[in-house]
Amino acid sequence: MAQAADAARTVILTVDDDPGVSRAIARDLRRRYGAEYRIVRAESGDSAMEALRELKLRGDLVAVILADYRMPQMNGIEFLEQALQVYPGARRVLLTAYADTNAAIDAINVVDLDHYLLKPWDPPEEKLYPVLDDLLTAWRTSDYRPVPATKVVGHRWSARSSDVREFLARNQVPYRWYSSDEPEGQRLLEAAGADGQRLPLVITPEGTALIEPEAPELAAHVGLATTPTAEFYDLVVIGGGPAGLGSAVYGASEGLRTVLVERSATGGQAGQSSRIENYLGFPDGVSGAQLTDRARRQAGRFGAEILTAREVTGLEVNGAARVVHFSDGSAIAAHSVILATGVSYRQLHAPGCDQLTGCGVYYGSSLTEATSCQGQDVYIVGGANSAGQAAMYLARGAKSVTLLVRGESLAASMSYYLIQQIQEMPNITVRTRTVVEAAHGDGHLEQLTLRDVDSGATELVDAQWMFVFIGAAPLTDWLDGTVLRDQHGFILAGPDLTPDGRPPAEWELDRPPYHLETNIPGVFVAGDARAQSAKRVASAVGEGAMAVMLVHRYLEQS
Repeated sequence: MAQAADAARTVILTVDDDPGVSRAIARDLRRRYGAEYRIVRAESGDSAMEALRELKLRGDLVAVILADYRMPQMNGIEFLEQALQVYPGARRVLLTAYADTNAAIDAINVVDLDHYLLKPWDPPEEKLYPVLDDLLTAWRTSDYRPVPATKVVGHRWSARSSDVREFLARNQVPYRWYSSDEPEGQRLLEAAGADGQRLPLVITPEGTALIEPEAPELAAHVGLATTPTAEFYDLVVIGGGPAGLGSAVYGASEGLRTVLVERSATGGQAGQSSRIENYLGFPDGVSGAQLTDRARRQAGRFGAEILTAREVTGLEVNGAARVVHFSDGSAIAAHSVILATGVSYRQLHAPGCDQLTGCGVYYGSSLTEATSCQGQDVYIVGGANSAGQAAMYLARGAKSVTLLVRGESLAASMSYYLIQQIQEMPNITVRTRTVVEAAHGDGHLEQLTLRDVDSGATELVDAQWMFVFIGAAPLTDWLDGTVLRDQHGFILAGPDLTPDGRPPAEWELDRPPYHLETNIPGVFVAGDARAQSAKRVASAVGEGAMAVMLVHRYLEQS
């Protein structure tokens, strides 16, 4: 009954100033979707906005908005930009003539357009319905509902509560947060029979209460896939960052039975970025979460399986099979493997930091904590792009943001465009040749001791928030004794396997290793985990695609 009620109040809205076109598209939409969705049509941008506001007041849901580009007074892009403020979760489609495709492409960045359709769309079975089917599927799995059903009860200064919230946010699982100190949080604890000593408490949409859930348990209860559907694949991709997602998209789209295994959340470090402004095709920038969500949906559309909260602990060669072992003792096998494990931020080894991690000290951009920094003083440790992007994002609401940089300047490690933006932001201060000597606080961060590298002088400052970006360490320890790595743990491949560029002694094939191939034939590496990689999103995606091409070459010769 609940699903039926939702369907009755879910709308597909179309707006076109040509009455004949407006009636035609509404007719086609009702023929396919009228049984499950209410079709609302308007003949101007103003009347469509009025309809959206009325729907909002009644609490109705809007799944998809289709707008014609050429409308008087308010064109389709202008209308969609206003509609975005009322229904940000609705999928947006622009109807356009062939001559206006440049405007449609621009709209992808202006209003985060999901698709543009050329008129006429006949036959709708080929040109309209497949597009709408995909958009409706994506909408149903997004956080479109005004009140998310999953509830999290925890303490503000709790590392475990922070971990759970971050896991849900990065995996695009909508949830509502309740402090254990507030009345509603207390009511939820009582209803679940929890004493409040063990937090967080997660209540799933089905009403299941999970106390201090680990990632695999949490993933399984909130609808994330954790179990493979087969025992053998053509390709196993380990790691869900840009390189892994690129591999999954190209592997699945080219006919390989592909499974991607991610230990935490897809997107990697890039998925935590508030704004990526130098990625090809997005002149106005794109958030890491948006880019990750699109890539994940794209991989799924081509048939790739994506497993979340599965930790890989070993890689074994068993004849022609490459066996991937999981921490729970299970395993899957494949003809080929792509290692796209990425990197993690290095830990700040200063007294007090370990105890306060998750309680004011965070590594990377904590998506869930940014809103709590409003009007407060924030410290960011690091001088590379990730630190700069976080500084720009947090500076929008924070009272002040201070970048602590060990080096002489930002120029050695940060892109020029970011340096320029930081210089123009009045509430960002850059302190070079400065490091964190210690972190202090009772249960949460309260103060930092800063030290000048040159003079040795120290200073005690008040601080509740510190985000750390101090370099990256590869997540490859589990490959020790199997795959060759350099002294820093980065994976060697192709000509980098030996100093003279020749195949390693244990290499058994007549041919030399391919460019991204490790010392194990059929096992490739892509992205930041590879030695000498570029550490950029674009290069990681490119290497993911290239690795799939080499997988095909390997399979053809096996």
